Amino acid sequence: MTVQNYVENILQPKLQGDGGWVEYVSLEGDKLTLIFRGECSKCLILHRCTEWIEQQIKHDLKKTVKVDAVRKKPYFQDV
Repeated sequence: MTVQNYVENILQPKLQGDGGWVEYVSLEGDKLTLIFRGECSKCLILHRCTEWIEQQIKHDLKKTVKVDAVRKKPYFQDV
């Protein structure tokens, strides 16, 4: 399984349960860029989530990544 598939199929549904949304942007070397929307976009402890994502990818995919978190407003505020 690729990192993109893992983010989209495993991690994204877990974050949706809390009203958040994560989108895969890119993986360059060990830098994983993700866009956080919904409740995630205003979360005060997003760093905990990014650390958890890094740990999950390391455990399940045996890859070491560093998440670069990009916050975006909810969809209805993007226009």
